[in-house]
Amino acid sequence: MNKSCLALLLACACGGAANALDREQQHGKELLDTLCARCHAVGETGRSPHLDAPPFRNLGDRKLYDEDFSQRLQSGLSTIHPDMPTFRFNRSDAEATVNYLKAIQQRSKPK
Repeated sequence: MNKSCLALLLACACGGAANALDREQQHGKELLDTLCARCHAVGETGRSPHLDAPPFRNLGDRKLYDEDFSQRLQSGLSTIHPDMPTFRFNRSDAEATVNYLKAIQQRSKPK
């Protein structure tokens, strides 16, 4: 195998690893896939199936870095939307969910 092919393979392998989710984040994604994907886009791409449900990748740092967000997940997260059920997470599930959401946030491009 020549050096350029080897370099290309290494670059692809390392690039994919940078975007890979750790075990805790993967658990958070699985929870959201099970509980929320019926209405929300829970991944890095795609539209939310419910028109009033924002894609989770657009929640933004203000909500996710709010110290109370993880606690609200544990206490029972609900909204003003009448068709959204209330979910309660245990502490480790809430932390996994927040860490996954932080990992998928789309950053606004500098102007």
